Amino acid sequence: MTPESSLATLPSATPVALPNASPNNAKGGSRNGMDSLLASRWGRLLVPSLADLLFVALIAWLFLSSGAQGWQSLLVDADVGWHIRTGEYILDHHQVPHHDLYSFSKPGAPWYAWEWLTDVFDGLLFRWAGLKGVVLAAGVVIALFATTLMRRIVDAGAHLFVALLVALLSVDSAFMHFLARPHVFTLLLLSVSMGIIEADRRGANPARIWWLVPITLVWTNLHGGFLVLIGLLGSAAFGAGVEAWIRKPAGGWPDWSPALRWAKLTAACVAASFINPYGWELHLHAIQYLRSDWIRQVVQEFQSPSFRGENMLQFEALLFIGLITAGARFRRGKVIDGLWILSLGYMALSSVRHVPIFVTVTAPLIAVEITSWWKGWVGDASRKSALGILNQMGSEVVRGFQRFSVWIPLAVVALAMSGSAIVWPQDFPSELFPTAMVHAHEQEILHSRVLTTDQWADYLIYLHPQQKVFVDGRSDFYGPEIGNQYLEVIRGLPGWEKVIESYRFTLVLIPVDTAAAQLLKQRPEWRVVADDGKHILFAPRVSAAPGG
Repeated sequence: MTPESSLATLPSATPVALPNASPNNAKGGSRNGMDSLLASRWGRLLVPSLADLLFVALIAWLFLSSGAQGWQSLLVDADVGWHIRTGEYILDHHQVPHHDLYSFSKPGAPWYAWEWLTDVFDGLLFRWAGLKGVVLAAGVVIALFATTLMRRIVDAGAHLFVALLVALLSVDSAFMHFLARPHVFTLLLLSVSMGIIEADRRGANPARIWWLVPITLVWTNLHGGFLVLIGLLGSAAFGAGVEAWIRKPAGGWPDWSPALRWAKLTAACVAASFINPYGWELHLHAIQYLRSDWIRQVVQEFQSPSFRGENMLQFEALLFIGLITAGARFRRGKVIDGLWILSLGYMALSSVRHVPIFVTVTAPLIAVEITSWWKGWVGDASRKSALGILNQMGSEVVRGFQRFSVWIPLAVVALAMSGSAIVWPQDFPSELFPTAMVHAHEQEILHSRVLTTDQWADYLIYLHPQQKVFVDGRSDFYGPEIGNQYLEVIRGLPGWEKVIESYRFTLVLIPVDTAAAQLLKQRPEWRVVADDGKHILFAPRVSAAPGG
């Protein structure tokens, strides 16, 4: 309704216009009022955005909908146990360890605690709130990772519904690494770093790209995944050089300035990564670890993905579309995008550990390519048709994912202060760890040479940091020499008895269904101390004096 028609309801002598008198204009006025509110600093800070709601929904979906089991799912890998105790060691001694703290198989051997800063965070959180603090922090980092990924996809220009689909597939593909371990920081920092890189490539705030240098410094001391960022920047420098050669004017010289800028940034980030307790030796150790054939053969997360579970099928779909996207990008002369997709796709096929890296980097590229297909499909659709309405809805709602407000930190504070309103984990999951058996024989285990699995050894270190173990989750520290001995005895391979004799084990705590358990049951010199059907504890019939 126009102002003139509104005046028809008033006396003719009243020269007043009421533009919002009708329902339609009331709706328009409400929308204009909301736009004005969001344009103000306080409005943007206080009014919750769709990104805020997504963060809260992710927390509820991943961790609250299944009660304590949701938070306990972050503890299915007990590596966090020795991370907590290492963090406490650093806090107590004010130094980062350079030699082993936990084993009797390699006592005092050189050790790289290369995730020491995460260890300190875990130690502080554990002292503040126990396992609740550790899992809450991990859950928040995971939800922030997924939220920033969604925002990056939207910022890249993807249609809202395409963005939601690709983001959900990507998050589910990365679900295997949703654990209270240092690599969750790599997921978040990689997503944040890629957001800075993508904004820079769109021409937004070019100075901000140098924030990657201090990010690399912090990232290096949180987790070894910082090498991914350096690799991406290096490939960007190479790809920018190829693009410059392709686009060079006839008879002229290529513009090498973009490639040189990427190269300078790469060099600066490499230099920043040397600021760690171990210097360049950390890089050498990390590269040797990643190149180890033994690690790739025995550590499951370094093996190729098995396309049988739902998560890997979703990754498979993204990989196929990603390969199509790489081809399209190469045809358009966008060499950097194509290199990132192909190199990370190869890494993900070689090691399931790299699947979350692949989806974090490539999700916006894939979503934009799908959006171009979508636009080609609905381009001629009427605005009043179902497709036209969906297209318009996506365009209108997308702004809600492009900002954050105070509601995310408020939600985190509310969770931290929840107390008994939420069932937080008090121990590691009893379905996976012999919690009851260990607590029942705690002192006996503490003063013994225990043969147990690497994961259960992590749990023993968590309970008592003074506990010395045969092996634990630090596969890079033990290497093939000790690692193969561990596998021989657990799997009952030839030579298993010599391993038991050489290390003078005085207790054996292993799963009932292992070959070692069946073999020890047949040995007269060993007796069963406890057996609950899942876990079994053996001791020698004639007690042996514990070794040093």
